[in-house]
Amino acid sequence: MEIDVPLKAYSIWGAWKGIVGEPVALQTQPHAIRNRILFIDVSHSTWIQQLQFLKSTLLEKINGFLGEPLIRDIRFKLGKIPSASPRPKVRGWGEERLDKRTADQIERLLEKIEDEGIKKSLQEVLIKSAKLEKARMRQKERS
Repeated sequence: MEIDVPLKAYSIWGAWKGIVGEPVALQTQPHAIRNRILFIDVSHSTWIQQLQFLKSTLLEKINGFLGEPLIRDIRFKLGKIPSASPRPKVRGWGEERLDKRTADQIERLLEKIEDEGIKKSLQEVLIKSAKLEKARMRQKERS
């Protein structure tokens, strides 16, 4: 542990999901704090790129949770993220069609990303995620 970082900074480990939200928490995990820099393990390089855009927001949320600016920077690196309880498999989610509102929302999220490779990768992830969520909701309704 770092002497210059109060012990309360380490409370973010237990509250991670509540601080960053479930979608981000499923892909990330705090790894260490050194020199007031929070190192975060991330499941995939595409997520690292997206999180770079959200860095200032995440920093605000983390320091807001701590009640004072104990973390001055965030660094992301590829790492293994232990999965939460395995989710039930949803059959046929790939055939789901997105409604216009969801498709437009995905486009708005991506419009400021200039790198076409990153934009395409994120688009694929967001579309698959939306289709899977839609299939899960449909499956839940049937149960």
